[in-house]
Amino acid sequence: MKEITVSIFMLTYNQENFIAQAIEGVLMQKTSFVYQLVIGEDCSTDKTREICKEYATKFPEKIKLLLNEKNIGLGANYVKTYAECTGKYLAICDGDDYWIDPLKLQKQVDFLEKNPDYKIIYTNNYSLFPSGKKTGPKDDDRPLTTVFMDLVTGNYIASVSSLFKNVPLTKKMEHWIPAFPYADWPTYLLVLNQGGKIYFLNEPTAVYRKDFGTSTALRKEKSKLGEINLGILKNLYRDQIFQENKKSLKKGIINFKTGLMASYNKERRFFKSITMLFELIYRKNPFFVFRVYLYSLKRILLSNK
Repeated sequence: MKEITVSIFMLTYNQENFIAQAIEGVLMQKTSFVYQLVIGEDCSTDKTREICKEYATKFPEKIKLLLNEKNIGLGANYVKTYAECTGKYLAICDGDDYWIDPLKLQKQVDFLEKNPDYKIIYTNNYSLFPSGKKTGPKDDDRPLTTVFMDLVTGNYIASVSSLFKNVPLTKKMEHWIPAFPYADWPTYLLVLNQGGKIYFLNEPTAVYRKDFGTSTALRKEKSKLGEINLGILKNLYRDQIFQENKKSLKKGIINFKTGLMASYNKERRFFKSITMLFELIYRKNPFFVFRVYLYSLKRILLSNK
């Protein structure tokens, strides 16, 4: 069997209405190399598993199907499926997203092969909402090249659009990732940990479904999203493998704490906000911290008038 160049890992659970489209988007890829789709099916209660089995039977040379005997959750399924991906590069396509460009993988692999100082490449994409409304691709002036420190401030890479160097998760990451609702962001940071850059290919190659699943609830409560991101950075900071990037991670932690302080005020969780304030004034410019605190407090108090 030829060596696999790209492993596409797809996590799915109760996505019977979307999974076929996700798989078809992978199978339509035209490449000069071998790729394999690794599906982590998390014991769905609808017809998702049946659909995955049908495709795996029809395309055994392309699809590796992992069937969980019980539902283990998104994070644990991520760790399990990731470990089964053996390609030089990895791509992500969740079971409710899909690719629209048959040359997506070829374009991305060609770039990384020609530019070894880059470890991640992602593309523009469309966003599809439950109402059927589709937006994008984003018309912005984002930089074509970014680095670890840029990504520490928050994840701007749509997982369905990414391709990156296959770097095994650390043992510590395998332990704590299951406690979080997503793991693509810390994975990208791991890939860049020993150096390397990110490239943005400004072409739409995929469709990302927004406001489906866990993402909807997280976006409604901004502080919850901030707490999750803060927790992820704290875990990375405690991992010895990130020793050389601890300074960047610490800056990211402080920035997320500052954002959380403001979010708590906006959500009228004043005790948590002032607690975060006192924690921050010893680690960051006190004037800046107080200004953020007072501004967010002023906005919520004035909104009552």
